[in-house]
Amino acid sequence: MLKRKDGKRSDWKRISKRSYVQSLIETEEFKGHATLLHAIQVSHPLNVRYGGKQVCILDNGYMWLQQFPSNAHHAVTIMFDADGNIVQWYIDICLQNGFSNGSPWWEDLFLDIVLLPSGDVYVMDADELEDALSQGIIDKKQYELAWEEVETLKAKMSTGDFELIKLAHQHKNTLMNAMNN
Repeated sequence: MLKRKDGKRSDWKRISKRSYVQSLIETEEFKGHATLLHAIQVSHPLNVRYGGKQVCILDNGYMWLQQFPSNAHHAVTIMFDADGNIVQWYIDICLQNGFSNGSPWWEDLFLDIVLLPSGDVYVMDADELEDALSQGIIDKKQYELAWEEVETLKAKMSTGDFELIKLAHQHKNTLMNAMNN
């Protein structure tokens, strides 16, 4: 059974003070849900390492924008630092996105892509995908779907055609306006 992950991230104890807003966005460029989590105060920063680089992806004042495009096999989380600079794009490969119980969600297919502002791209958690297939959590069709989605998105990134990257600031500003009203 695939893990369904909730867009609100309300169970994340590391964030001690937060604000959150979500919206259905239907424009020519994007149809789906978007959320904005403002980590006003965290108990301790969250740092990750990519090929020798340490990147802080969560600290006081950071914002995480999540985009859940309808009829897509990915969800995107854009991490902004306290100054509003993008720290990374984190793309979860998923079976589907949805909305229920007042919140958007995605069914995780284990593979992830990280895109850094430098242009460096990392495919993450291939071992988890392999384990899921061998343990019968996913079938061969879902396994192939995950890899096809990774290759499609990497190709779009390399040509500058991945729309959600271009919409990050626009969606963040839209949700910040909603958060402040």
